[in-house]
Amino acid sequence: MPITDRSTSAAAAPPALGRRRRMLVLAICCMSLFIVGLDNTIVNIALPSIRRDLNASVSGLQWIIDAYTVVLASLLMLSGSTGDRIGRRRTFQTGLTLFTLGSLMCSLAPSLGWLIGARALQAVGGSMLNPVAMSIITNTFTEPRERARAIGVWGGVSGVSMALGPLVGGALVGAVGWQSIFWINIPVGVAAFVLCALFVPESRAPRPRRVDPVGQVLVIVALATLTFGLIEAPAAGWGSPRTLACFAVAALALAGLIRYELRTEEPLIELRFFRSVPFAGATVTAVCGFAALGGFLFVNTLYLQDVLGLSALHAGLYTLPMAGLTVLCSPLAGRIVANAGTRVPLLLAGASIGASGLIMTGLATDTPIWRLMAAYVLFGLGFGMLNAPITNTAVSGMPRERAGVAAAVTSTSRQIGQTLGVAVIGALVTSAVAGPFATGFPAASHVGYWIVTGCGVAIVLLAILTTTGWARRSAARTAERLAHPQETT
Repeated sequence: MPITDRSTSAAAAPPALGRRRRMLVLAICCMSLFIVGLDNTIVNIALPSIRRDLNASVSGLQWIIDAYTVVLASLLMLSGSTGDRIGRRRTFQTGLTLFTLGSLMCSLAPSLGWLIGARALQAVGGSMLNPVAMSIITNTFTEPRERARAIGVWGGVSGVSMALGPLVGGALVGAVGWQSIFWINIPVGVAAFVLCALFVPESRAPRPRRVDPVGQVLVIVALATLTFGLIEAPAAGWGSPRTLACFAVAALALAGLIRYELRTEEPLIELRFFRSVPFAGATVTAVCGFAALGGFLFVNTLYLQDVLGLSALHAGLYTLPMAGLTVLCSPLAGRIVANAGTRVPLLLAGASIGASGLIMTGLATDTPIWRLMAAYVLFGLGFGMLNAPITNTAVSGMPRERAGVAAAVTSTSRQIGQTLGVAVIGALVTSAVAGPFATGFPAASHVGYWIVTGCGVAIVLLAILTTTGWARRSAARTAERLAHPQETT
C-alpha cells in the first residue's frame, strides 16, 4: 500500500486529466469490478465439486456464497467513507491486496471452514473496491454526459463479469479443479494494483465523514443474524428457539440502527438519501434484482449438476445464452440510460427476469432443453439491462463529495439482495425437498422460482414509480438539501 504525504495530497479531487488518462483510470477501476463481479458468480458453478471434495452440506454451500456477501454488504458503507477520508487510491490498493490474498487462501483451503474464512477475507478486500472505484470514476468524469457513459461502461462490466462467472467457472473446474476459480483473480489483482499506483491520482472528499462504530456494529449484527437464521432454519426448524432468536436479534438491530442513524450527526448510512424516490427505488430494485440472481444461480447450478448429472463444464455451457445476452445488453443499457433515461431498461429488466422465473416454475427432471434455454435468454436479457440504470440513478444528482457513500449504498443493496436470494430461496427450496434429492429437488425449486418471478414484477412497478415527475422532484429537493445542509431545518 503506497504511503502518501498528507500535505501533498489533501486536495479534495484529482487534477483535471486528459481524455486518454481518464479512459485509463476507468479501465483500471473496471478491472477491480471484473474480478469482484466474476467472483460473485463463478463460485456457484463449482459448488457441487466443492461439496464432494470437502463433504459439505447444502447449508455449507450457502455459507460459501453468503460468508462473502454478508461481509461485503456489512463493510461497503465503511469502505466508501474511508476512501473519501484517507484517500481513494490508498483504500483501493489496500482492497486489491486483501482480495488477492484472500483468493490465494481460498485456492489452498483444505476444509470447508478454511474456505469460508478465506471468502470472508476476500470480502473485506472486495468491500474496498467497488464503492471506492465508483467514487474515483465520478470524480474523474465531471461532465454529466461523459459521466453517464462511464457509468454505463461500469454497469456493463459488472453485468458481463457476473454473467461470465458460470461459463468461466465451468471450464476451469472441468479442466483443473474448483481451486482454479480463485487463481484467475491473482494476476488481475496484481496488475490492477501496479496500474493504480502509476496512473490513478489520489483524491479525498473535502469534508470526510467521521467513523460511525455503533452503526457499523448494528449493520453487521443485523445482516449476520438474519442470514444465519435463514440458512440454518431448515436444519434447526423454522419455529425453533435458535431460529426465532436470530430473527428477533436481527429485527432489534435493524430498529436500533434506524433510530441511531436518524439521531447521529454523521451516520454510517445517510438516511436522507432515501428522501429521493429514484434513489430509494434504485436501492430496492438492486435488492430485488440481485436476490433473483443469487437464488436463480444457486438453484440452477444444483439442478444442472445434481439432478441432470451434467459436469461443471457442461453446466457452464448450458448457461451460455444467459451470459451472452448479458454481455450484449449491458453496454446497450448504458447507452439507453445516457440518451433516454432509466425507465425503458428497467421495464425490460423486470419483465424479462419475471418471465424467466415464471418459465422455471414448471421445472421437472425431464424439462426440455429449449425451455431452459428460453429462461436463460430472458434472464440474461433482464440482468444485462439492470445494472446501468441502478448505478446511474444512485449517483446522479448527488453532490460529488457524497459519491462514495451513495455508490456504497447501492453496492450494499446489491450484496444484501444476493445474500437474501441465496439464503431465502436456498432455505425454502431445501425445506421443500421430499424424498431423494435428485428426484425431489425440481418440484421443491418451484417456490424459489416464484420468488424470482415476484422480484421481476417488483422491478417493473419500481421502474414506473421512480421515473414519474413526482419522483424527479423529490430527487431535486434531496440534492438541494444535501448540497446546503445548513439551510435545512
